[in-house]
Amino acid sequence: MQITPLTPHTGADILGVDIASLSDAEFQAIYRAWLDRGVIRFRDQKLTVPQLEAFSARFGPLEEFPGYSQIPDEFRKRFESRYVTVISNIKEDGRPIGGLGNAEAAWHSDMTYNAIPPTASVLYSVEIPPEGGDTFFVNQHAAWEALPDELKARIEGLSIKHDASHTSVGDLRLGYSEPASPVEAPGAVHPAVITHPETGRKTLFLGRRDWAYVMGLPLAESERLLDELWSYAAPEALVWRQVWQVGDVVVWDNRSVLHRRDEFDDRHRRLLRRCQVLAREAA
Repeated sequence: MQITPLTPHTGADILGVDIASLSDAEFQAIYRAWLDRGVIRFRDQKLTVPQLEAFSARFGPLEEFPGYSQIPDEFRKRFESRYVTVISNIKEDGRPIGGLGNAEAAWHSDMTYNAIPPTASVLYSVEIPPEGGDTFFVNQHAAWEALPDELKARIEGLSIKHDASHTSVGDLRLGYSEPASPVEAPGAVHPAVITHPETGRKTLFLGRRDWAYVMGLPLAESERLLDELWSYAAPEALVWRQVWQVGDVVVWDNRSVLHRRDEFDDRHRRLLRRCQVLAREAA
């Protein structure tokens, strides 16, 4: 096994392994690289749905895909796994087979509108368009380190509400009404700066810019502070771009990394399978 950093701050390629048949020692080295680099990538993997689930579960307990518990028993046999969701623009019989379509997704962490967000996401590419649909990652520990000392001091102790009413592509989430303003928007409240529970390193924890609100501040002041923070959160110098190939598996640390996705031509098919790893206290 060979671990090769992809940028000074973010990402590592892990070569020479079949992730469907890792030894415990190999996985421990992979886990350490994931914590250290924030994002890891494996190329040329050939995984069944159960193999993807089993690999993902080595990082922690998995989240059931939304709505699984409401599916009648007679239909559950159609699903190879209750933990593997589909990210796709493909439609069958006029209906989408997966989520997110082909639109651009803004910088975000996954599901931070929950009180205990997922710790990791695992994404496996099955079909990829000829161009577009790239995913970008940025390490928020490095972003924290780059903040001016004055700004660090200003945000220590502040908390941000992470909007639950909109998706990362800006759509109103099913079951929610449009909030009057970020102050009224629903969502969990998290510290603006967290200490990573496994690495002990401080990191910005911003979630998503749109509809966010710094608790206790007048809205205009909250907006100014968030704009200032976001100007440091994703500078080009800290961003790593994942240009997908079929067979790629990418795992990112949702506690310390932001990601976004480019749009792509909807005439081309894109299909990826994803697992979300829950924090152990949320399982």
